[in-house]
Amino acid sequence: MNIPAKKSRRDPAQEITNRIIAAIEKGAPPWKQPWTNAFSQMRPLRSNGAPYSGVNILILWDRACEMGFENPRWMTFRQARALGGRVKKGERSVLVVYYGSTVKTEEDEGGEAAERSFRFLKSYPVFNVEQIVGLPAHFYDYKGSDIVRTPPVSERRTFFDAIGAKIRHGGGEAFFSPGADVIRMPPFGSFDEPERYFATLAHEAIHWTGARTRLDRLKFPMSEAERAFEELIAEIGAAMLGAHLRLPPGHVDDHAAYVASWLKALRGDKRFILKAAAAAQQACDYLLERAGPDLSLDAAGAAPAAA
Repeated sequence: MNIPAKKSRRDPAQEITNRIIAAIEKGAPPWKQPWTNAFSQMRPLRSNGAPYSGVNILILWDRACEMGFENPRWMTFRQARALGGRVKKGERSVLVVYYGSTVKTEEDEGGEAAERSFRFLKSYPVFNVEQIVGLPAHFYDYKGSDIVRTPPVSERRTFFDAIGAKIRHGGGEAFFSPGADVIRMPPFGSFDEPERYFATLAHEAIHWTGARTRLDRLKFPMSEAERAFEELIAEIGAAMLGAHLRLPPGHVDDHAAYVASWLKALRGDKRFILKAAAAAQQACDYLLERAGPDLSLDAAGAAPAAA
């Protein structure tokens, strides 16, 4: 009797890592390429309108750019069916992930029963609304002019003023100085457009969150690998913050040394990108909390609520 081969389980962390490696090698990582259309300035949204976070933002930006999706809303097969929708034949899903936890009872060194908590990564497939037919009409009623509004310079200045960072202008470089606890920026007028100034400031503000008195992420001295990892956090974090402030992605060219370091780390650790995205999300959330809810210019707020 022929016994069917056991189907191998999918490894979501490895699948995500492989996609990120391929995107970096093509020169189009998802934190650099989400602004190819008006809608993808938004963070990806769940079926109920709540935004995704962490590495799921990168996963869904990447798939949206690959497939040309403009609608920011994603849902599972079951959610689509519950709403009266039907996934089109032949459409491919994409895995998103979340961390779960469980408690196991084990014997400690003294032979006594002890409970230990374990975290694990779980995944589930989702489809973009553009892959689904038959949903309530409001899921399809997205118009770029209704969602995308370029905030005036004054609103963006107010946001960055509210986070409480010391920002000093002058010179020709942008950087965060941990010793002085100051963000140094070239003069506003030296940028070719205001969006580039604020995108650069967003990147440096993510670095600023890592100081010992804030998120305590920056350790000194830093090795080249640690420096590259922090730069990746800042790149991803600035893209996440840019989705709130509707800013163009990136502020500097990806230095070859950083790219090489990222690729090496990704190939050696399938959870590297998850850790970077989690740290970036934490930094972004920290800035948004300091600024306060009234100062978030998040385009996702314009999304219609689920029925």
